[in-house]
Amino acid sequence: MEKEIHAAEECYSFRDRPAVTWINIDGLHQVEAIAKIGQHFGLHPLVLEDIVNTEQRPKLEDYGKYIFMVAKMLSYDDTQGMIQTEQISLVLSSNFVLTFQEGSEDDFAPVRERIKSPNGRLRNMGADYLLYTLIDAVVDNYFIVLDKIGEKVEELEEILLTQFAHAHVHKIHDLRREMILARKSIWPLREAITVLARQETALIKEATAVYLRDVYDHTVRLSDTVESNRDLLSVMMDIYLTSLSNRMNEVMKTLTIISTIFMPLTFIAGVYGMNFDHMPELRWPWGYPVVLGGMLVLGIGMVFFFKKKKWF
Repeated sequence: MEKEIHAAEECYSFRDRPAVTWINIDGLHQVEAIAKIGQHFGLHPLVLEDIVNTEQRPKLEDYGKYIFMVAKMLSYDDTQGMIQTEQISLVLSSNFVLTFQEGSEDDFAPVRERIKSPNGRLRNMGADYLLYTLIDAVVDNYFIVLDKIGEKVEELEEILLTQFAHAHVHKIHDLRREMILARKSIWPLREAITVLARQETALIKEATAVYLRDVYDHTVRLSDTVESNRDLLSVMMDIYLTSLSNRMNEVMKTLTIISTIFMPLTFIAGVYGMNFDHMPELRWPWGYPVVLGGMLVLGIGMVFFFKKKKWF
């Protein structure tokens, strides 16, 4: 049975029902309603504080009668080109699961569809399996986000090898920041799932622990993907800096060659620009064209010499 409620008191009756109950709260702005639900279901004040504080690090805490878990739901905003995060708090007891979503979007729509299926395994399993399904939905969404980031990394890599622009370094920094954000969400969640998979709490059955170990394997793959993308972005930054250095070296080499060619010409011009009285060349009728011709021959000769040495 699926029911939409608008007041905290309407969900009180579901606490002691033998059937597994899932209560999902959208939005965290109604602090009083969350406090009422927490008080009725026996949640610790620190848990309620962590639910409302959306800057929590993903974690798992065992309070004996229930488990409190914090995860980050990631989504990729195509318009802004960046990852969006949403905190999701989960509470597992023997016969109910509470989820508190920071936003109002239905992040668990696929789970709802599985519950509606009359022949689905989810309808015949316990609350711990429902928790696994919700965590699996969060982890599966990470793959979608990382795939989009991976496509951008590959596109930028191809562009960086053929073009050179200062805007590329900003894109690299943006992608590295996205990878850091993803890593901060995945690694702590991986640790929390490890605790659940080891059945360090009595609320997790062996049948569910098998599925949790599979989710743990997914988080390992996600961690490897994040690290691979970070390494690739570091290599791309090195390529950018190397290209920048090579371009600077080419500019400096060109300027050095030009300076070297004009150095003897400047010396000759300086010698004959002293205007001493006893300089016979200054009174020679052909002195001016001879000096200019000699300077031209000297300059051309140096150009050919540099080309022969393959200096440019």
